[in-house]
Amino acid sequence: MADEIELKLELTPDAADAFEASALLPANPEKIEQGSVYFDTPDHALAKKGFSLRIRRSGRKRTQTVKADGASAAGLFVRSEWERAVKDDKPILDDTTPVRAMIGGAVDSVGSVFEVRIARRAWILRQEGATIEVVLDRGEAAAGDRTSPICEIELELKAGDPAALFTLARRIDAVAPVRLSVQTKAERGYRLTGPVTTMVKAEPIALTSDMTAAQAFQHIVQSCVRQFRLNETLLLARRDTEALHQARVALRRLRSSFSIFKPLIGGDRKAKLGEELRCLASRLGDARNLDVLLERARSGPLYDRIEAARQAAYGEVADALASSRARKLMLDLAEWTVNGDWLHVSATEADRHQPAREFAVAALGRFRRKVKKGGGDLAHADDAARHEVRKDAKKLRYAAEFFAALFERKREKQRYRRFLAVLEELQDQLGLLNDLATAPRLLETLGIADDHDASMLLADGRKKALLKAAADAYQALIDTKRFWR
Repeated sequence: MADEIELKLELTPDAADAFEASALLPANPEKIEQGSVYFDTPDHALAKKGFSLRIRRSGRKRTQTVKADGASAAGLFVRSEWERAVKDDKPILDDTTPVRAMIGGAVDSVGSVFEVRIARRAWILRQEGATIEVVLDRGEAAAGDRTSPICEIELELKAGDPAALFTLARRIDAVAPVRLSVQTKAERGYRLTGPVTTMVKAEPIALTSDMTAAQAFQHIVQSCVRQFRLNETLLLARRDTEALHQARVALRRLRSSFSIFKPLIGGDRKAKLGEELRCLASRLGDARNLDVLLERARSGPLYDRIEAARQAAYGEVADALASSRARKLMLDLAEWTVNGDWLHVSATEADRHQPAREFAVAALGRFRRKVKKGGGDLAHADDAARHEVRKDAKKLRYAAEFFAALFERKREKQRYRRFLAVLEELQDQLGLLNDLATAPRLLETLGIADDHDASMLLADGRKKALLKAAADAYQALIDTKRFWR
């Protein structure tokens, strides 16, 4: 078994041409044609356990590889893998791999699921005292009659400091625009075996009881960046409202993680990243607000004006996502997470090494107290005060979701489900109230506040009922037992 550390980058075919022709690379790369068959059970038991199994053909050589999911922070893949030579395309699943231990008797049903065909070019570079293998892969994943193109760069650290991977990535981006990649080839293949993906919701975060608070933060950032990048790719391909919504949710979760882990992180770098995330989220938020407004509008001239504004807002989103600023933000965030200044501040060392569960208990208690204090009189609070409660409730919910895996006892899980349900209800009611509060400003910005049909978008008659529902949801939350005790 060996560990590999690599940074994966996505790029377009044109950018790949520019990269290959650049002065960054030495002449005469190693050229390899590869075909890989991926195996699993009919119900994908291996993938569900976080493993992939493939047999790769390169010339006459066949190599079987079992890989475990990465356990590092966003963008930087650190995986355990088991390799062995095989004679044909039939896997050998003995005790030298973890497969049999993972899926037991189901090992007898393992068969081919999809293929990946790649034309690979490889170089060895020296960067800041590090030795890095640079691989450019072009090809496709194929399952049945469905295919997915692959065009990516893998930077694998052979020796030296992982920071050199990010330095090289920025040098590459200067000559050929690249984006942080969060998918393995195996994931691309598996996606072809299910329904067409139109958006990606947040995935459970596999925190464990032996993690420190710092490690938990790294895993949480990884999850948020992954959700954003997967939805960003979908959003760049087509203007889907749900992909935009989930990309925005991912950015909110990222920003909330900064607040939740404030005792651990700080400094100018964190502040700069937080501001960049806020700016990008704001751009997506403008389009999302128009989506919400359009849902309440009836067909007619007013609807058409809002739709035109929505299309313009989506165009601005596409421009923002296509910018070097957005690409740089994801690379900067990934590097800061795994090797940032926050990891070397002596004043927060004890907090960083605090057990993740212990940190989670304190963080959840802190945000619950903020919601309790701010939401005591929602019916008479002004819009700004309710908005602050809404933000605190969001952070409490994200914290609960982030830390859920640390509270796995039966009673904790039962209380978690109840707590999350009443918290979501409070969020929903406060969200509807916020929509009512922001609608007049949005109509004014669009220049349609005086339109005869615009009054229906304000729905002022609902406010009294929403205030009562929000107050009831608040009381239900306060009465609900905490799952982290």
